[in-house]
Amino acid sequence: MHQAVNTTLTAIALFIAMLVLLEVGRRVGNKQLTRDPEGARAGTGAVEGAVFALLGLLIAFTFSGAASRFDARRDLLVQESNAIGTAYLRLDLLPADAQPAMRELFRRYLDARLDIYSKLPDVQAAYAALKTATDLQTDIWNAALADGQQTGAMPDAIKLLLPALNDMFDIASLRTMATQMHPPMVIYGLLYLMAMASALLAGYGMSGGRSRSWLHVIAFPAVMAIAVYIIIDIEYPRLGLIKVDSFDKALVDLRASMD
Repeated sequence: MHQAVNTTLTAIALFIAMLVLLEVGRRVGNKQLTRDPEGARAGTGAVEGAVFALLGLLIAFTFSGAASRFDARRDLLVQESNAIGTAYLRLDLLPADAQPAMRELFRRYLDARLDIYSKLPDVQAAYAALKTATDLQTDIWNAALADGQQTGAMPDAIKLLLPALNDMFDIASLRTMATQMHPPMVIYGLLYLMAMASALLAGYGMSGGRSRSWLHVIAFPAVMAIAVYIIIDIEYPRLGLIKVDSFDKALVDLRASMD
């Protein structure tokens, strides 16, 4: 199922669960007030404060982590564009008759790199493009070693070209790993659990009134559901509504300059 749909369903489920728990908490509170009007609220403030503080900490932790990983992925994309561009320019160090074939390999490699992320959320197609790019890395490396030793190559061709290729391949690997770096699912589980616990306690705290404050009843779970939706969407860019696709323009422009 599409990640955006999963995220939306998760947020809706959290919203509904919190609405139910707000009502459950209110009814439990009303029963407690009926049995013990004086002591029903004794000591509850400390528990509520601790739960809401932990909830706020979890939201801040997960949002900050997702935002930092989102920025890191964008930075790696720009770094990859710069690394490929540098290596491509250093192909001038190779013999003139070897350069056309190498430049064609670079164009195919960059096409494969762009395909990896344009194919998402089709994971299987993205993995196929990743394998193509990985195979081309081997072809480029072997060709650079052979061409750099031919007559007509600049004296330091291999010394300058191979490190540039190494940087290009390393950043590609870093980008691949960055797409798979996410917090453990137990963190999200704890966030959902604390959100529902806070709804239960909030409902308990709203007990005693003759009527419900629908503004608070709706606003609290809605705000929490939206916050969780944004956190998950930032954590999985390209799969939801929040994208880093605009930063692909650096690679697209680089590819256009190779023609």
